[in-house]
Amino acid sequence: MEERVEIRLSGSGGQGLILAGIILAEAAILDGKNAVQSQSYGPEARGGASRAEVVISNDEIDYPKVTKPQVILALTNEALNKFKDNLAPDGIIIIDSSVKKADTPYKIVQLPIIETARDRIGRSMVANIVAVGVITALTKVVSREAVERAILKRVPKGTEELNKKALYAGYELVNQLT
Repeated sequence: MEERVEIRLSGSGGQGLILAGIILAEAAILDGKNAVQSQSYGPEARGGASRAEVVISNDEIDYPKVTKPQVILALTNEALNKFKDNLAPDGIIIIDSSVKKADTPYKIVQLPIIETARDRIGRSMVANIVAVGVITALTKVVSREAVERAILKRVPKGTEELNKKALYAGYELVNQLT
């Protein structure tokens, strides 16, 4: 892993991206790394633009903002169009299958994240956890053990098994790519 990894999770309010960012940051800390997480919302609570950013590093983090992310997750067309051009040269853009691919020189991985949450897990509200599984499997930025522990610590009581299923579904989506 690089010394510093920047991740931007983007979509619309209500998709759970803030929680996904918190989980990734907490997993990094459980792995013994440093992490900072920040977020911003559009003026609407649900449906407006939403963004969570995570910086993970083996060293001290001297600047807590994401400037050139190595990973961008875009769950909406608006999110992809807004963030697709500000990526590290070796960066990867992960988009949901409902998002129209944009013209960009960067590597795009398109997966049915929302559909998997809705149809395989039975709850579209866990798309954020499916996305965490996808990011973890693609980047190895945090360990599977740490991300699972962070999820179980953060999700509402009574939804632990549902969220574990969503995490594993994200891993499976990536495994099907190879």
